[in-house]
Amino acid sequence: MSLIAATYGMARFGVGLFAPRLAAQRPDLAGVLGWAAAAQFTSYCLAAAVAARFADRRPRAAVLLAGATATAGCLGVAVASAPAAFVLAVFVGGMGGAFASPALVPIVDAVVTRRATATGQSLVNSGTAVGVIGAGLVAPVAASVGPAWVCMALVCAVTALATWYPVRARADLASPASPAALSAWRSLVLPGAAAVLAGAGSALVWTFGPLLVTGAGAVRPDRVGWLWIALGAGGVLGTLTGVLVERWGRRTGWCVCAAALALACAALALSTASGAAWAAYACMAVFGAGYMGLSGVLVLWARRVRPDAAGAGTSVLFIALATGQALGSAGFGLIQGTLSAVAVALVAAGLCALGGLVVLVPRSPRAA
Repeated sequence: MSLIAATYGMARFGVGLFAPRLAAQRPDLAGVLGWAAAAQFTSYCLAAAVAARFADRRPRAAVLLAGATATAGCLGVAVASAPAAFVLAVFVGGMGGAFASPALVPIVDAVVTRRATATGQSLVNSGTAVGVIGAGLVAPVAASVGPAWVCMALVCAVTALATWYPVRARADLASPASPAALSAWRSLVLPGAAAVLAGAGSALVWTFGPLLVTGAGAVRPDRVGWLWIALGAGGVLGTLTGVLVERWGRRTGWCVCAAALALACAALALSTASGAAWAAYACMAVFGAGYMGLSGVLVLWARRVRPDAAGAGTSVLFIALATGQALGSAGFGLIQGTLSAVAVALVAAGLCALGGLVVLVPRSPRAA
């Protein structure tokens, strides 16, 4: 969980958390925040594609790569003042989570009893919530952006080593690659398409949520950290994803989580329209629960339909999610100048709802 907390909650999503302070303390970066987020999601996709080829066979190497890229990215953000350097740092930092998730799937399967694997995977995946809370606590006490990101870089390095060390000598982690495991991905097309749509909608909150609510006067800029703490607190409910899927199934679990994301975006629209602080905090809490659950369902979906290559399957579905987020970040960045904040939030809500409905398409006889 600690590695996911660092690589996702801090190195990857910390850019959105610190967006208002980055724009205020480094004005030259304000115009590239949307493009930086898109670059980060893109690098995540590229790294996940690489991880899909070796994470199941060499999960320990993937853990170390996760720590190295997340640490380097955080250090880059700490010192970057030029737009190009900032985007490059964010690009590198975005790779960390892409290496961490597929590496931890086989590790958890190896160290947790079979009956508890679904719960274990959900617990580890919800580490993002813990990382977001940690970043939210760091943000208000740091004198400036630089020291905060140096602190997060240290956390990324330490958690990677702490994850790698206990399993460094285990002989039961590597799973042999088989042609079937690398070729038959048809059963992941439907959840992949749903992930693209839901990812596009979720990008608004991750990238622009704090900017929208502070711009509308719903939350003061110095209170932004509490928004992310609310997101993380809600995200702790993601630990229940395994129970939800085991009891109601993958499709129902996915629909419930996508509906939560849509509801959160609707609350964001209400907050920007009325200036209500409670709606802003409710948006973040519900969003955290929905997103952690959503990504957890993807992990369990991959394990169910590709048990012989669960790490690679997770990479494929997370690539789809990140592709949607990259498109959403760039798209929302472009339309913010032409549509009101309320309209933009409602577009995001519609995308999340559509992403939930996609999995209700009747399955083909050959699908899992």
